[in-house]
Amino acid sequence: MPRLRHHPRTLRAVSAALLTALAALAALLTATAPAQADTTVCEEFGSTVIQGRYVVQNNRWGTSATQCVTATDSGFRVTQADGSVPTDGAPKSYPSVFNGCHYTNCSPGTALPARVDGISSAPSSISYGYVDNAVYNASYDIWLDPTPRTDGVNRTEIMIWFNRVGPIQPIGSQVGTANVAGRTWEVWSGGNGTNDVLSFVAPSAIGSWSFDVMDFVRETVARGMAGSDWYLTSIQAGFEPWQNGAGLAVNSFSSTVNTGGSQNPGDPNGPGTPAACTVSYATNVWPGGFTANVTVTNNGSAPVDGWRLGFTLPSGQSVVHAWNASVTPSSGAVTATGPADSPRIAAGGSQTFGFQGTYSGSFAQPDAFLLNGTACRTA
Repeated sequence: MPRLRHHPRTLRAVSAALLTALAALAALLTATAPAQADTTVCEEFGSTVIQGRYVVQNNRWGTSATQCVTATDSGFRVTQADGSVPTDGAPKSYPSVFNGCHYTNCSPGTALPARVDGISSAPSSISYGYVDNAVYNASYDIWLDPTPRTDGVNRTEIMIWFNRVGPIQPIGSQVGTANVAGRTWEVWSGGNGTNDVLSFVAPSAIGSWSFDVMDFVRETVARGMAGSDWYLTSIQAGFEPWQNGAGLAVNSFSSTVNTGGSQNPGDPNGPGTPAACTVSYATNVWPGGFTANVTVTNNGSAPVDGWRLGFTLPSGQSVVHAWNASVTPSSGAVTATGPADSPRIAAGGSQTFGFQGTYSGSFAQPDAFLLNGTACRTA
């Protein structure tokens, strides 16, 4: 722009008008520009960061056909999903967004890995966008391992199937149903050769939901597929497509991990914050058999609804029958579930149940108890 020579008063007026025009132009650009430009990732294991705190990953591993994901400010969408794989085998990919660490790729500022018994809550919300012209599941993955590893395969994978389209099923076989986080789920259990998998399958599609991840973690601990001293390493939401998949979207995702569940997580019977529950385990033993009378006391300030007590019977022991609770399975890591007519333990209250069992070798008692995933003291 050529320099203008004006009277100082005129120059001040022109400068003011010019500044006003520039400010208006800047406001217009700010109003119309997107908060963050969408980023498309087509590399096999390519990824990008959104919101400065989550990682969106393409994660194509079951096919050589092209797959692309476009990261948005709040999630991602699958923009290309070529190829297909047989529906009786593994899916072709897992495009997803996550909080935590996945094969050394850690999301910025994550609190993970974190010990399970040191997490007070892990609130999350998810909104999915579905399509009809594909075979896929909408799966929310939670990974657990005995060590705080940030690389490789973890020991246990929890899968929450929000939706499934086509002739597909989870790994393993259905082992029953469960009420977790206020919803009823089919429960499937199995392994894929590298890790154990516990799947919770919604009977009908869920489009969006807010919940506490720890409800599913504690259920998994109670079933003996993880320990309270294990580590939560990542929380992921995405899709497993077998055929096609373009148009699938995570419209929004949020994940927070609140630590501080225990001042002394390493030893529930040691000093620190008092345990939320106490278990008295009284036995009567004779050669080859025994009875156990178990009293569970709720030391907390709120009732425990749908109570479940998890513990591991020593090797050689087996449950014959139980009363005032169901105890399943009959050996190994078992769970005692409160009866339908008495599913609550009031604050400061207790419930008592018992069972008869057999044993071989020397007799021993369980060494740890978890009430709905929370470690208890032993009386």
